Amino acid sequence: MGTPSGLLDLQAIDTAIDRLDARKRALEGEGELAAARGQAELAERELGELRLAIDTFDRDGAKLEHEIDSLTRKAADEESRLYGGAVANARELGSIQHEVDNLKKRRSEREDELLVVLERREDVERRAKEAEERATELRSAVDHVAGNATRELESVGAELVTRREERARLASGIDPELFELYEDLRPQKKGVAAVALIDGVCQGCHEKLSSVELDRVKRTEGIARCEYCRRILVL
Repeated sequence: MGTPSGLLDLQAIDTAIDRLDARKRALEGEGELAAARGQAELAERELGELRLAIDTFDRDGAKLEHEIDSLTRKAADEESRLYGGAVANARELGSIQHEVDNLKKRRSEREDELLVVLERREDVERRAKEAEERATELRSAVDHVAGNATRELESVGAELVTRREERARLASGIDPELFELYEDLRPQKKGVAAVALIDGVCQGCHEKLSSVELDRVKRTEGIARCEYCRRILVL
């Protein structure tokens, strides 16, 4: 059987490799980058919706302005008839006056509506400006995260190569029977197959071995196993 300390060294390297592999998968899966992109896309959608609202206000405003102009012209034409002297009939003059008053009333209503539209447009335009600034910041953040992710991925890849070379060197010096058991246990024990036994306590499950079991473990010439978690024990 290989030296127990060598097995613990191998376990430490395998734990490091597992962490690096997990980080590599996260980077390749663009976890942080996807989150940053998601936030940027959300800001872009909000900005797009606000710009669409502004366009709607512009159309509504233009329509109201056109209607106000039309009502103003009609009122002016009717007033010309009212005061031009061409109409002398009192009843007809009263009808014209009523039409002028009605046109001016409708114009005043449209002017009030236009004021509301312009006020709402101003508020949305302010929000759109804030949203545009936020979207710009988030796009910059995406570029920053993407650059960091690329650099970290290169660093993780290089460290994995080094660690795996070191693992191969250590594994070659471990007893084949012990190594086979270790490899079988790792998937079952969340990657941790070999642990130290310190003061009678298994460092894998943190259970304290009974005095009888501890004595047996110390005297065994074979592979020592924890009576609780069945991991390989290294004294």
